[in-house]
This record gives sequence, C-alpha cells and structure tokens, in this order.
Amino acid sequence: MNYRHAFHAGGFADVIKHIVLVRILLYLHEKPAAFRVLDTHAGAGRYDLTSEEARRGGEWLTGIARIMQARFSEKTLSLLKPYLDVVRAFNPQGALTAYPGSPLIARALLRPQDRLTACEVEPDARKHLIDGLRRDTQARVVDLDGWMALPAFVPPNFEAAFAKWPTGSYLLWYPAKSRRAADGLAQHVAAIAGTTTGGGKCLRLEFSVGPQTAGAALASAGVLIVNPPWTLQGELKAILPELEKPLGQGGAGRFKLEAPRA
Repeated sequence: MNYRHAFHAGGFADVIKHIVLVRILLYLHEKPAAFRVLDTHAGAGRYDLTSEEARRGGEWLTGIARIMQARFSEKTLSLLKPYLDVVRAFNPQGALTAYPGSPLIARALLRPQDRLTACEVEPDARKHLIDGLRRDTQARVVDLDGWMALPAFVPPNFEAAFAKWPTGSYLLWYPAKSRRAADGLAQHVAAIAGTTTGGGKCLRLEFSVGPQTAGAALASAGVLIVNPPWTLQGELKAILPELEKPLGQGGAGRFKLEAPRA
C-alpha cells in the first residue's frame, strides 16, 4: 500500500494507533528503568493540516477533529486526555491546524532517562523531522530504512527481533484492505509471540469506520501489540466503544479487540 503520511495525518488510523502508543508509554512510566522508542517509519513528525496534501486527503476532519469535539465518559476522557493534551500542545492558539506524528508524540512522553530513535528515508520528511528534533539530546533521526536500520538495535525483522528481545513491546500497524492478508499477518505474529523462547502475548485491535470497498479510501486499519501492558486490554475496552460514533461513517464504526490465534 502506498501510504503518504501527509495525506492521512490525523485520520482515524492515526487516532487509533496513537492512542495505543500513548497508553503503552504511560504504562512504561510506572517503571523507573529507561526505555527506548524505535520508530521504523517515522515520517515528518509534524503535519500542517492547512497544507494542500492535508486538504486533499481531508481525513483529519473525520478523525482527530471529531475526537477533539466529542464528548466522552469520565473514565474514557481520563484515558484519552494524555493523547489529546499532546495534540493540543501543537495547537496553542486553539484552532486545530497541526497534527503530531508518532515520533513527536513519543518524544512528548519521554522522561529524562528515555530515548527515541526515528528512522526515515524520504528526504523531505526526514528534513522536517530533523528540524523538529534539532538539538534534542534524547532523540535522533536515522537516515536509513527502518527495516535496514534495525540491526543496530535488534535483528532486521520481527521474528528475529522477538527472539533476541522477547520482553520488548512491539506495535505493528497495518491497513486492513484484504481480510485474508490481515488475518494471515495476525496469525503469523501470534505464532512468533507464542512459540519463541521466552514466550509472549499478542493483542489485535482492528477498527473500521465503514465498509471497505475496492478502490475506495482506507476504511479499516489494525494494530498488533506484542507484549502489551497488562492494563492495555481493559483500557481499550473502555475507549473503543466510545470512538465508534465520532469516527464511524453514518454510524458504521466498529472495532474488534482480541488475542489472535496462531
């Protein structure tokens, strides 16, 4: 799939994966040990929602814009607030004109002992990301494809990485345009997490804003989380039902949350 961040920034898929990212990082805050975030496909970091690309895509209007205006229960609002606060920090004037990508969301949640490594090969996106993280001693941008850069930190694919570092938490985002492909990926990751030495757990979240039709814009996306925090599934069970209405198209929003079988 040809996925250009600038066209999709702030859309439903960003909202879902970034909520998951924030909840995991906040869980890691509960432990004094330092953590490192490795973003394999970082993008530009900050996206101008008034740009031509964002206007053409317009996905933020039915994504983060709706979430910022929606009303949530007290419990769900408390869980979403750290994510929404990061977004608001990039819009100090109040109007929603910018959206932070995953590296800047992660950077906002680093403690002094934590680190971020962001990989990006597209020249313009990399330049913007470098500008956004300039003189930041806790973050660096790697000018390599994420899969090629991983050997510097863990082996170059998920299976090898998990074998070497079975206690790490892994987030794998995917577009769900093909049911067979999405199910196959989930089964493969679950098999690795369940059989590799050290054992692991896998949680699958899939969110659809409407029926996926051939040639149409992405309407369903998922996140696979390996070694999720023990709190995450319960938090998502509280959050996701309240996202169906604001993110769904004509009331067609729905989600699936499960532990995939190998």
